Amino acid sequence: MNTADIIIVGGGVMGSSTAYSLRKNGFEGSILVFEKDSTYEYSSTARSAGGFRQLYSTAINIQLSRYSLQVYKDFAETMALNGERAEIDFKQRGYLFLATESMIPYFEKQLTKQHHYGVPSELLSPQELLSIIPELEISDLAGGLYCHEDGYLDPYSVMQAYRKNAQALGVEYISGEIMSLLTERDRITGVRLADGTIYSSRIVVNCAGAWGAALSEAIGMPVPVVPLKRQMYVFDPSEHLEKKLPLTIDPTGVYFRHEGEKVVTGFSDDCKPGIDFTWKRSSFEKLWPILAHRVPNFEKLKLESGWAGLYDFNTQDQNAIIGEHPQMKGYFMALGFSGHGMQQAPGVGQGLAELICKGGYETIDLTPLRVERFAENDLVLEDAIV
Repeated sequence: MNTADIIIVGGGVMGSSTAYSLRKNGFEGSILVFEKDSTYEYSSTARSAGGFRQLYSTAINIQLSRYSLQVYKDFAETMALNGERAEIDFKQRGYLFLATESMIPYFEKQLTKQHHYGVPSELLSPQELLSIIPELEISDLAGGLYCHEDGYLDPYSVMQAYRKNAQALGVEYISGEIMSLLTERDRITGVRLADGTIYSSRIVVNCAGAWGAALSEAIGMPVPVVPLKRQMYVFDPSEHLEKKLPLTIDPTGVYFRHEGEKVVTGFSDDCKPGIDFTWKRSSFEKLWPILAHRVPNFEKLKLESGWAGLYDFNTQDQNAIIGEHPQMKGYFMALGFSGHGMQQAPGVGQGLAELICKGGYETIDLTPLRVERFAENDLVLEDAIV
């Protein structure tokens, strides 16, 4: 009979961070991680924009990013394996929310909260914005919220480093699709694979991202999470910029950053929930006028490529759902990140490991993100959603 002490569903950055953290927190039992996409071609991790920020409005999100910042700054050394550094190309070029006049009071409120937790964010004037992006069109801007510590990194490299380190610590990865979670009364008992094989375990951690909610709903434990397509585009501006860009969010919601000499851009456009990886070149037509207005260098450009990935989108408050399900013993989850997963993976993995190994949170109290907050009407309302 196939058994394990812990089964993790999903071997992306969240599942791999959790597996690694379990070992680092002293868990010595058997850990199996199931990943249906062995190449990670369609993994949300690999298709992430790679942004990292501390510019949030809620304490829990700021704390998670603050913790993850220290992890990512030291990642290459601390996650080195057999003398090989774990390079993740973390470029701390900053994160910048551009603001119209009506947005400034909200950013001032966020600034106070961020400073309380040690984030060195700044509210810049329009003229100060030009010191960061000299070509920026500022005539319709009142300023911007900026943090120089933030930036962007390579999500695939982060995930692979967590996976390799977890494997080096004895975690086993299995290529296979989990079709259903298995339960008996109010306890999780294991998983069933697509080929019918059953693996038994008294602890199952659902880190299946955009596919995770369907697994949970099938055992009568629904969560307000849907798969939602997000498209990204890579273009080459005809006239290059004087400085490398921070990850910049226009007041319209369009964001852009450098990728080498090229620019990556995207927008949270309206899509129907569902598993959909089709990329439409024509959709860029909605972004181009906004980009051309904000940075005149982008008026002439060559659209080179792009891709579509999936958010595991929390429809209630767009924040993560973390912890043991109150109605199903042994069933843990980390779902619903709504685009924040890469930024929060180190802190979430550590928190879940503490909860499973020690029975409670020690590093960061993740209780605000508990499953039962929806039934209790105690939502985590985040203003800074991208």
